[in-house]
Amino acid sequence: MAHDFQADLDAIASIPAVALILEVVCRTTGMGFAAVARVTDDRWVCCAVKDDIAFGLQPGSELKVETTICDEIRASRQLVVIDHVAEDETFRAHPTPLMYGFQSYISQPIILSDNAFFGTLCAIDPRPNTLSSPAITGMFKLFADLIAFHLDTHLKLRASEALLLTERQGSELREQFIAVLGHDLRNPLAAIDAGTRLLSRTPLNDRAAMIVGQMQASVHRMSGLITNVLDFARGRLGGGLVLERKRVQLKPMLVLVVSELQAAAPERKIESDFTQVADVHCDAARIGQMLSNLLGNAISHGAPGTPVWVQAQTDGVAFTLTVTNLGEPIADTTIAHLFQPFFRASARPNQQGLGLGLYIASEIAKAHGGTLTAESAEGKTHFTFRMPLA
Repeated sequence: MAHDFQADLDAIASIPAVALILEVVCRTTGMGFAAVARVTDDRWVCCAVKDDIAFGLQPGSELKVETTICDEIRASRQLVVIDHVAEDETFRAHPTPLMYGFQSYISQPIILSDNAFFGTLCAIDPRPNTLSSPAITGMFKLFADLIAFHLDTHLKLRASEALLLTERQGSELREQFIAVLGHDLRNPLAAIDAGTRLLSRTPLNDRAAMIVGQMQASVHRMSGLITNVLDFARGRLGGGLVLERKRVQLKPMLVLVVSELQAAAPERKIESDFTQVADVHCDAARIGQMLSNLLGNAISHGAPGTPVWVQAQTDGVAFTLTVTNLGEPIADTTIAHLFQPFFRASARPNQQGLGLGLYIASEIAKAHGGTLTAESAEGKTHFTFRMPLA
């Protein structure tokens, strides 16, 4: 894969300190040319430059890497300092100073945090200059480290943004798939529901009647799962829960939900008290969905063979709905996560559901401006929805 040198140019250009560093280098050393170069095994590319001697390079300009001393620095990763080429035993016969016409030279490697070689911070001048002092070499080391730090930050930010974009795209795709799947499941489910209703009105023997009853319970459970999945997808895709609020008498809806759940779980006794429920300004269908989720949760997680209690009332200040079941207390650490999507307090092999019921119930509560809380102690677990009437 070809190296993206434009990304290197953009990365250096994004560091405001680079221009100031090159200015300080030239002023401090008396050098007429300073640059940050990207150096690979086959290319030398100028990324930033200060040129007061008309050397002729601009960001994006290139030199043949084999003609530069930076090529040797890439191999050695060591600072190179030349005060006066004509008097330097190592470089006075070197072809590079003669080719480019300089007498003084300094170049510090830029090493990234993963030990990768990026390039060099270098300076040249046609006149001799005193560069080998600790103050000058220390300054170049400091500036090279500063550039490397900024490059590391830039690369990490770019990688994080790319990962975030990938995760967001994947998440949106998954949730769109869930929404489409939920819609496509409704039609065949409606056909099954219509078929079981038709069969239930037909004379059947006891075994057939039991099977039809089980099928109707499964249809009811599946319908609830699809509704929860669609609500979850809508919420995550930005649509949120849609409410159609109006002043209604809630008792008929609550009674209907209890009767449906009782039919789906005839082995459990559901005791309800709705005698103190007055008119409430709400989305009755959503409140019914909330009760269905809470009641289904209580039946699934309550101790087998024990009753479940449902109570609702209005007291002039708020509407309160409480669902209670018996069973092992839920730990406080678990309660803290109960209303998160796909979370389940237990993981029995035959456990039904996706872990969305309580999450959707809590979203319905929030949409109504109310709260949904859970308490568990002394063998009883209570889920309480409270919504101000004002």
